[in-house]
Amino acid sequence: MEPRLQNRYAILVQQHVHAAGFLNAGPSAPADQNTAMAATQAAWRFLHNERITLPALAEPLQQVAQRWRSEHPAAWALIIHDWSALSYPTHASKKDRKSHGSPYSHGYDLGTLLLVDGGNGDPVAPIEMELTTSHAVYSTRTPPPDQAGSRLDNVRGAMQSVLGLGLGERVLHVIDREADSLACYRQWQADGRCFLVRTDDDRRVRWQDQDLPLVEIQRQLQKDGQFQRGREVVYRGRPAVQHLAETSVILDRPAWRNRRRGGKVLHERVCGEPITLRLIISRVCDEQGETVALWYLFSNVPAEIAAETVAQWYYWRWRIESFFKLLKSAGQAVEEWQQESGEAIAKRLLVAAMACVVVWKLERAAAPEAISFRTFLVDRHPSIDAMGRNVVS
Repeated sequence: MEPRLQNRYAILVQQHVHAAGFLNAGPSAPADQNTAMAATQAAWRFLHNERITLPALAEPLQQVAQRWRSEHPAAWALIIHDWSALSYPTHASKKDRKSHGSPYSHGYDLGTLLLVDGGNGDPVAPIEMELTTSHAVYSTRTPPPDQAGSRLDNVRGAMQSVLGLGLGERVLHVIDREADSLACYRQWQADGRCFLVRTDDDRRVRWQDQDLPLVEIQRQLQKDGQFQRGREVVYRGRPAVQHLAETSVILDRPAWRNRRRGGKVLHERVCGEPITLRLIISRVCDEQGETVALWYLFSNVPAEIAAETVAQWYYWRWRIESFFKLLKSAGQAVEEWQQESGEAIAKRLLVAAMACVVVWKLERAAAPEAISFRTFLVDRHPSIDAMGRNVVS
């Protein structure tokens, strides 16, 4: 990016390091400009400049990730994959909105890969983002994902792109139940990728020469006293305790894969080699000992990584939910942005993402001036607790 555009990019990032809302969702005016209109016009020119591409805007974010790796060579890099709908039901000027399933729900789909420090759970940087519209997929990846493909179809390409960032071998891809796919597990394992995915209790696996649903395995492990007390946690604002059990399971059934052909979605049966995965069951109990949450986790991380650590890594998956909250309702007000195309929204999202990285870095800084500035920001925007971990982490 040429120096003049780099300077404009830096100014835009500074303008996004503040709380926005319904009435002030546009860029704020910097100190050297007299009106917000001038700031808005400058932002419009930047976001519609053909020389400003999404891969170029992602480079500073990826450089943050690479610096993190150089400073933490032994840490595991948690790559959190997730998707969130951006709703613009009344923004008729956005001609490329897509339907979200109802006549009154239109907008875009945002996909994000967030790097989280596996040592302490701190969010580091979004390293890949994509925005799906009715017309195209605007992505930081080159080439962009196939618009006709499903989210799961595109996960493999995302994993491959992460490999090109030079984050080393200690990389774990963490995905929610949407990625519970035997065909994907086989594919990712064959590619040499480490993954951690939540699954449902009705999935059937082979365990101790029996074909059983996971819920039956959980009951047997509990009956045999295999659950060990783990760490104390907070569940919905109340103290709780996490209990863990682990075993190995074999997935040897044929998989099902969805394929689009001639505008139709076909379900194909796909055979494959059996694979062995770690099954980690996390049971969260309240102060009375009642189970309030139960997770079934599949992973292929090395056996020397303790089950308690793996369960904590999945708990940190919620960092990306907090990131989406920061974009939507706790800082950036993305669903009030007035840009009229998905491409312009995607570019501004990357600017806002870098602003989030700046805030996260400020949150972790221990220098006295950083502490003072954090106090100033919280006092200025007490309703969103801009530096609070519940918002930015």
